[in-house]
Amino acid sequence: MSSFSRADLFSESQRIQYTIQTRAQDIPDARTYLLTLKEIRIRRGLTDEFGVEAMMMEALEKVEKELKKPLMRNDKKGMALLMSELIRSIRTQLEVLKKDAIEAMETQKKRPEFKDEEIVDVRSLDIRNSL
Repeated sequence: MSSFSRADLFSESQRIQYTIQTRAQDIPDARTYLLTLKEIRIRRGLTDEFGVEAMMMEALEKVEKELKKPLMRNDKKGMALLMSELIRSIRTQLEVLKKDAIEAMETQKKRPEFKDEEIVDVRSLDIRNSL
């Protein structure tokens, strides 16, 4: 092989995936695992633009409080509970975003320069409706 190392053949996402697999595979508890993922993200210079880490940690806090013990990654029921809690949190965030978007559109609609504009039905923008 030329002066390129084998690592140069992988995409950035493949490198990150490899780092996660090698650094986190033997971590037994969910909290340490999530903290390790955060550390990897920061070292790679990636941002958590949507606040997913905070949502994950909040969900983990709730689940561990309910379980009254640290959540282990091999605890199938506990991990299912974590995913359920995270999905609930994401749905709540989406409802807030939807409410804010509708409010912004209604405010825009009331402005004089947009009086003749037709307002878009938010439901028509939902990709699930076209699938």
